[in-house]
Amino acid sequence: MPAAGVPSAGALYLISAKTSPRKSFYYGVRYPRLRYVIGSSQPQNDLRIDVVDSTGRAVRSFYRNDVAPNTPSSIRWGGTTAGGRPARNGRYTFRILPQGSGRAARRARSQSMRRAKRRASQSSRALSLSFTLYRYAFPLLGAHNYGGAGARFGAGRSGHTHQGHDVMARCGVPLIAARGGRVQRSGYQGAAGNHIVIDGRGTGFDTVYMHLLKPSPLKAGMTVRTGQLIGMVGSTGSSTACHLHFEIWRSPGWYEGGRPVNPLPYLKRWDRYS
Repeated sequence: MPAAGVPSAGALYLISAKTSPRKSFYYGVRYPRLRYVIGSSQPQNDLRIDVVDSTGRAVRSFYRNDVAPNTPSSIRWGGTTAGGRPARNGRYTFRILPQGSGRAARRARSQSMRRAKRRASQSSRALSLSFTLYRYAFPLLGAHNYGGAGARFGAGRSGHTHQGHDVMARCGVPLIAARGGRVQRSGYQGAAGNHIVIDGRGTGFDTVYMHLLKPSPLKAGMTVRTGQLIGMVGSTGSSTACHLHFEIWRSPGWYEGGRPVNPLPYLKRWDRYS
């Protein structure tokens, strides 16, 4: 490589850095974002910004060239790994390093770390660039309970068995997409009432939400993000009380050759961290 093309960075240190939000969802409404300002001994710097998991492994790296010191910069992560797969649930951290490898880069990193530690110890609070990422969000934003035996998957119904789980909540509680993707169906049906079906991005699952208070503002073919408002708890269709009837269908999807699975273990898992 010509000398002019070799990545270069001075003696780096962080002047300021902030990560937001502290909790994010894959394909969500708000991606994890790092805002930072570097200090350096040279006017242009080639940086590598890693997203590091709890084991210290970089799951995704971004490269930024000609970054000036004392100038606000930012980067955001969509939640995918270097292989293009959704990252696992867990705690992650942004890490800023010089590009390249070898003695010069290691020396710059070492000096950067020493300066960063000194500045952190002198500061009233140390910088924290950590955040959590989850693949799914719990679909209700309000008080709820999981009902009795009749609410469960597989419970007897007239001529069929229950294909989802009923989460009891007052009418009007906001509903959000447990997983973003493409709206497959949105409308009214006699038994389901107002309902919406979402083909989850990066997964073989479809998620189904029934008995909405009003028709969802989202229509078939539209894109929806994880955590985005999709409607409100209601009691439309074949229903005797306010609740969300929630279903999960495996690939190839809802009434497309897939099959429903018991959503209760998933709901309880999402409920714990949402």
